[in-house]
Amino acid sequence: MFHEMKCLVKAAAFAAGATGLFSRVQTPVVSGKNFSTSQSLQHVSGPVWNLGRLNHVAIAVPDLEKASAFYRDVLGAQVSKAVPLPEHGVSVVFVNLGNTKMELLHPLGSDSPIAGFLQKNKAGGMHHVCIEVDNINAAVMDLKKKKIRSLSDEAKIGAHGKPVIFLHPKDCGGVLIELEQA
Repeated sequence: MFHEMKCLVKAAAFAAGATGLFSRVQTPVVSGKNFSTSQSLQHVSGPVWNLGRLNHVAIAVPDLEKASAFYRDVLGAQVSKAVPLPEHGVSVVFVNLGNTKMELLHPLGSDSPIAGFLQKNKAGGMHHVCIEVDNINAAVMDLKKKKIRSLSDEAKIGAHGKPVIFLHPKDCGGVLIELEQA
């Protein structure tokens, strides 16, 4: 829980323009001047593409049935059936939260990137956040110019049937970010 909270605080700080890493988790204070106008958003993303809404938060889970039952039976969320995505090496369950989604990810085979994540994080945990963009190809080209690495050379079709690309966490404040075409 502490690690997940620290990651969320780091992600919030990164989104607000903070530059350092937190040595201790504290309640973040986002000042109005760091994130106050749409003008500053345009400067960050560039004129040919725009960042959109949070699409989902992905959680790697060691037991997909148990995790699905928790969100469905304990929290009362709408939970989909498991969908295998062999091209991504995962099975995914979608948890509808009304204003966004959660994706529960479970590995399909030992070479799945989620299998590696679960070897390091036995209980599972937050894997990535997905943010929509209005022009994924322009976003990828612009981010490459800004020296932000991606985990693949080009976007591929993701779990929602739309083009996606993952940005390297070392270039994104320690957070794995998935961009998805809106």
